[in-house]
Amino acid sequence: MIRMFDFFKKIFGKKETATQKKGAEEKPYEIDLEKAHGQKIISIWEVLKCNDNTQAFHLVSVIPFDMWIDMDEIRRRIWDLFQIEYQNERSLYPYLKTMVDLGLVETSNIGGKRKWRKKDLLIKIEEEEKEKEEITLKQTNK
Repeated sequence: MIRMFDFFKKIFGKKETATQKKGAEEKPYEIDLEKAHGQKIISIWEVLKCNDNTQAFHLVSVIPFDMWIDMDEIRRRIWDLFQIEYQNERSLYPYLKTMVDLGLVETSNIGGKRKWRKKDLLIKIEEEEKEKEEITLKQTNK
């Protein structure tokens, strides 16, 4: 859905000049400090927590952001980190499929070999709203 939106945005969106594109490519993650005042930008992986010692926890712990890994490498890393070996590797696939469907993990299927990696998703947290809520709570408690 998002990819389709981006496609239409490129077609019907405002045309950028070459200098605008160049400037955008040089500083993709620069944050305007005036606009970011009162906002905190963090990765979604800092917020999401899986139950300890579950298959989802094992997968989230061993799948990296920067490289594609296949199922054999995932199983090897789980063994190295947790000393747990799954007798049936197919039990991990539903968890991976769910994470892919949620958009948390990317998948590629090249040459009949599936590989996965985490997406680095950033979220903004409005800190001003928290302060306002704390002030209202203090006022109601008085």
